[in-house]
Amino acid sequence: MEKKSIHTGHRGRVKEEFLTRGIEGWPDHRVLELILFYAIPQGDVNPLAHELIDRFGSLSGVLDALPEELMKVKGMGEHSAAMLKLFPAVTGRYLEGRTGPGQIIHTTAEAGHVLAPYLYGARNEMTYILCLDGKEKLLGVRRLSEGNIHNSDVTIRRAAEECLALRASSCYLAHNHVSGIALPSPEDMNTTNVVRTALEPLGVRLVDHLVFVDGDLVSVRETAASRRGGFRMVYPGQL
Repeated sequence: MEKKSIHTGHRGRVKEEFLTRGIEGWPDHRVLELILFYAIPQGDVNPLAHELIDRFGSLSGVLDALPEELMKVKGMGEHSAAMLKLFPAVTGRYLEGRTGPGQIIHTTAEAGHVLAPYLYGARNEMTYILCLDGKEKLLGVRRLSEGNIHNSDVTIRRAAEECLALRASSCYLAHNHVSGIALPSPEDMNTTNVVRTALEPLGVRLVDHLVFVDGDLVSVRETAASRRGGFRMVYPGQL
């Protein structure tokens, strides 16, 4: 009973601190411990939080890990793994919900801000299109495909369908690299040109193609323009 009381008091103190001051300055294991309180309602989860951080390297590493990998850690079950996977999913939905039709998009950086939540935490290669009207007002963001962007027939057809449905005047194409290499490939450059050429007869201008890797993004347009002098990386903090 005394041991249970100690853990109960600790959980209460951690929750109260979070509600009062947030998690600013907290180490990763303590944030993870707070999450685990809700997956494992009793007992000391601090050692488990430490073990998860040690195994996956960081809080983001834990949240990005596959459920089956999480469940290899002693003390982690399906319920706990689902709770951890819920956090990046909810974060992406939350960020997505903070943007919506009507927002003005003047620059690639602004387009990146809107598109980033759709690709946040994606483990498969995803392709999206962001559509704008003639005044550069956001009409909507639509998923074109999941898998390989270089299946150009699928990408072109879906891009054309979405642009026509939304009556778009311009658009941004975006996809993520699951390889972790933040550099547009020759295939990315070719796909950009193919999609641009296909949309032109419809009266739709492809402004740029954004390649996302983890928290970074690269502009295909800027990469092509500065290929001789190297490409310019755009980080989220600069968006």
